[in-house]
Amino acid sequence: MTKRRRIAIVFGGRSAEHEVSVVSARSVLAALDPERYEVLMIGIDKQGRWRQLDALPAALGKGALPAVHDQEGRGVSLARQPGDSALVTDDGTRREIDVVFPILHGPFGEDGTIQGMLELAGVPYVGAGVLGSAVGMDKAMQKALFQAAGLRVVPHEVVHDRDWERDRDAIHERASRLGLPLFVKPATLGSSVGITKVKRREDLAAALEEALSYASKALIERSMEGAREIECAVLGNDDPIASVPGEIVPNAEFYDYRAKYLDEGAALVVPADLPPGVSEEIRRLSVVAFRAIEAAGMARVDFFLTESDGIVVNEINTIPGFTPVSMYPKMWEASGVSYPELIDRLFDLAIEQNARERKRGRTL
Repeated sequence: MTKRRRIAIVFGGRSAEHEVSVVSARSVLAALDPERYEVLMIGIDKQGRWRQLDALPAALGKGALPAVHDQEGRGVSLARQPGDSALVTDDGTRREIDVVFPILHGPFGEDGTIQGMLELAGVPYVGAGVLGSAVGMDKAMQKALFQAAGLRVVPHEVVHDRDWERDRDAIHERASRLGLPLFVKPATLGSSVGITKVKRREDLAAALEEALSYASKALIERSMEGAREIECAVLGNDDPIASVPGEIVPNAEFYDYRAKYLDEGAALVVPADLPPGVSEEIRRLSVVAFRAIEAAGMARVDFFLTESDGIVVNEINTIPGFTPVSMYPKMWEASGVSYPELIDRLFDLAIEQNARERKRGRTL
């Protein structure tokens, strides 16, 4: 019998997307074959403390999402010895691990921080490396790289908190060039947290204050009125492939946090109803975007499609959601890759990437 791989699923974290991460972890755990995988569940609470849990957290209250709490589980840390890596609990129990799956959305998990720690420990992990993760988390930087790669992006302005405090009139002037309505969002957060649609000039200040309460810089973007919202999933390392595209049809004014995770706020159409040529071009551009930020393993690329502007890249997400309503696994299922098979491939890609780095001498 083939030896089971020991997988550490790391979820929760310090970001505003903590609860979404827990829901994603629950879905991944349900898809893993217990005959092939032994799973260690590592929850990070909102203070950044690591806990090895015997069971996933449950939602507290109607309409709530689950979270990792301080009293749950045993404290755990990552340890490295020549030839193996392990998780060590407070009582000294040591458990060697084969692969880490960091299902951590937002800062302190999706932004290259935990990836850097795992690189230092020499542990194979799912997803993009330090650079790809950091750029993938920063919407302003990824747009610059997309433009350098020849991709069309949404007209936008980048606002740092220091500039907003020093000269608000100048920021208002820059925003006015984009016209109304606008979207204002934190530059380094996802799941539509902190995002505001601005229809009046006098509402811009409050929207920026909201966005800058989550991050040190914000994006002001022209609203792509009437555009279709198309997404595409990418899988691979050196030779990435793209799934069939899917479409989000929001029932609310835009696809916000509640629409994504709490309400029946959108219809998810997979595959999207697109002409074959448009579908193939979106798949091609998804791979271009994936390579532009040096992603690895997985990513979801989001587009706008309009009659006047054609295909416009919105953003890339290097740790897309894995909840039951998330588009990433749904698009792969529509492409002939089941949820369990998708998880298997991600683990194989993680081990492949780590083995390549070992050959280069960068990983002990």
